[in-house]
Amino acid sequence: MPNAYKSRIYSNVLAEFGYSEAEISAKIEQTFYDIFLGENRFYFEVNDGDFRGGYMVDTGNDDVRTEGQSYGLMLAVQLDKREIFDRIWDWTLRYMHVTAGENSGYFAWSCKKDGTRNSEGPAPDGEEYFAMALLFAERRWSHTPYGDAARDILHEMVHKVHEPMFDPETKLIRFVPNAPFTDPSYHLPHFYELFAEYGNPEDSEFFREAAALSREFLQKTCDPKTGLNPNQAQYDGTPTEWQGNRSYFYSDAYRTALNIALDGEWFAADPRQQSQASAIQAFFEDEKQFDFVHSVEGEIIEPQFREPDASDTGMLHPLALKATTAAASLASGGALRELYAKRFWALETRSDKRRYYDNLLYFFSLLALSGHYRIL
Repeated sequence: MPNAYKSRIYSNVLAEFGYSEAEISAKIEQTFYDIFLGENRFYFEVNDGDFRGGYMVDTGNDDVRTEGQSYGLMLAVQLDKREIFDRIWDWTLRYMHVTAGENSGYFAWSCKKDGTRNSEGPAPDGEEYFAMALLFAERRWSHTPYGDAARDILHEMVHKVHEPMFDPETKLIRFVPNAPFTDPSYHLPHFYELFAEYGNPEDSEFFREAAALSREFLQKTCDPKTGLNPNQAQYDGTPTEWQGNRSYFYSDAYRTALNIALDGEWFAADPRQQSQASAIQAFFEDEKQFDFVHSVEGEIIEPQFREPDASDTGMLHPLALKATTAAASLASGGALRELYAKRFWALETRSDKRRYYDNLLYFFSLLALSGHYRIL
């Protein structure tokens, strides 16, 4: 695997298998249009006096989440769209930033489209992406206030007396600050390496250790044969259990393959990631597997909870799963890379109710596979 942190050279898997730079650029532009500008966009702007805001709607749940806002920031900084970045950040600060109480310094994870909060509690994946996008923005646009905001977020995540987002004992990211378990898709060792360099100097050692520990955790929580991981897991990697049911490979879990692939692309710190990425690609070589919900061992299961608009088998985000499994090619190095490049190229963004999550993960995967998801 390459080490883009040192070389600043990024793999372009799509070009490797015959797609031209013009074709790739056109696909990136079209996907940006679909998400931010088109008829089926889920990015919207607010102009209220001097306030210029922007928000990303989770179209499946009709709310605004820190997940979507932070993803929007990351896409904006990667694509050099500063006005969109500033609008999303300003909306987030106005409506989501908690300034009092036990969650002070964090961001309320869900709001109505008018900014009214649905919850005062945070979701750590949002804070992670906020911090990384802001640090990238500081470097891309030479604007220190972005970085200062990121470092404030990181300080709270590590040091908050009431409930830090990183478990003090294991140094692993929590599912929510008061939960004694984690979400494998929240583990972003490639971000932690950069938090160590760009963040608060006093926490550099913590984040380097967190990166190494997260890589170890991902080895434990991803099944060695299937490459699949649970939606939520104990700190030892085993699936959580609730009312006698083990957590399965679903929704949130689809992000993990992309995270492992990016960590391999950016830092190449763990050669075991090649086996992880190869395993999940081998599991889905038979495309029929994309039609089902699975246990981490690969057994087809009937979900305990099914959204009303899910498929008959419980699948809710098939595009997200197909896209991130293709993105695993950055780390897999196997014979299936060409197959997945061609499968990915044939995918199209969704236009229905569930387009938010799927199209965002599709876009991140597109940028990654074309060498455009970069360290800034």
